[in-house]
Amino acid sequence: MNSKIRYAALGLLAVTGLYTGVWAYCSPTSWYANFPGLGLSWLPQLGPYNEHLTKDAGAMFLALAVLTAITLRSVDNTRLVQTTGAVWLVFNVLHFSYHVQHLDMYNTRDQILNVVFLAALILLAALLLVPALPVRRDHTR
Repeated sequence: MNSKIRYAALGLLAVTGLYTGVWAYCSPTSWYANFPGLGLSWLPQLGPYNEHLTKDAGAMFLALAVLTAITLRSVDNTRLVQTTGAVWLVFNVLHFSYHVQHLDMYNTRDQILNVVFLAALILLAALLLVPALPVRRDHTR
């Protein structure tokens, strides 16, 4: 995998972590009532509001964003990139697994959007596990 793909995947994951983390931690009731935004609301259907759990989710997303930002500065460090990818992958696979078992509480549009967005996060994380392509050296004589 080349550096541009690594930057793109890490950048999207970092934005996801920052967007979700800052909102959930700094404004937990708003996040709970309005996530993911854009007129959609996916959390109230899952159970009653709990400020502690909401802020913990925000803190976790912020921690993932910090790890990802550090990795963005060291995108050539395959071990760090793969570790970051593995961390995001564990979270996203478990997160996806929960939500696909509870799609019945959403309308068709929100079911599709949940599956698409959560699956995309899995794919971004999995991309980071692919080893870097070896650097080509031009052997001109």
